Amino acid sequence: MVERLVPDGLWELFQRVVPEVPTRPQGGGRRRYGDREVLAAIIFVATTGCTWAQVPPVFGPSGATAHRRFTEWSQARVWAKLHRLVLDELGSRGELDWSRCAIDSVNMRALKGDLTGPNPVDRGKKGSKIHLITERTGLPISIGISGANLHDSQALEPLVRGIPPIRSRRGPRRRRPAKLHGDKGYDYGHLRRWLRQRGIRHRIARKGIESSKRLGRHRWTIERTMSWLAGCRRLHRRYERKAIHFLAFTSIACTLICYRRLTK
Repeated sequence: MVERLVPDGLWELFQRVVPEVPTRPQGGGRRRYGDREVLAAIIFVATTGCTWAQVPPVFGPSGATAHRRFTEWSQARVWAKLHRLVLDELGSRGELDWSRCAIDSVNMRALKGDLTGPNPVDRGKKGSKIHLITERTGLPISIGISGANLHDSQALEPLVRGIPPIRSRRGPRRRRPAKLHGDKGYDYGHLRRWLRQRGIRHRIARKGIESSKRLGRHRWTIERTMSWLAGCRRLHRRYERKAIHFLAFTSIACTLICYRRLTK
């Protein structure tokens, strides 16, 4: 099961970003479980949505051990680094299409924690929101989280700035899409001007003039990506108290989406 959840290619990439194992000069202590087994347990929790206590013993490390290592790696930003590394591999192969990107968000119920807020589309119940920018074929290249009451327009600039410099098949690294599609939630003059100043063309539905459905021919790709995220059942409802842990599970889901394209 470990090899199925963490194939050799993903394990090789993970080894490049995982922190070194701390040493104990005085010796002693418990035997440290291998990082590959712990990573498999973490991916199992992410994809099945089970609790840490439900991690099966077949992985070796207990749920408490996996959760402790998950916390350590989240603080070291391992998941963001792994996602970027997979994007670099895709970019070097010419698998990323920067000609037309899309931005959108999705809400989910949150039981507790920071970066939550009343969800305006769920009768004001507490929730969180995942913000995404995807390239033309739907691969996520920038992600962020917020409370469910944050307006989508406030996330555009941080998300665009958050696109990492990604390798290309030839030429320098790239971090700006040629064109960005968005729905009416991003229809603000200052956002259009900001995108133009950065050399990014925009296609944003205008309030009271046109329907967001007119963008469906191009925006369906990011809506499909949202359904791919649902494959990570841990994202169906937020259980994490700390925002950094919820962002970590989001990064893991995006990494798995991109890695599947890498192995095709």
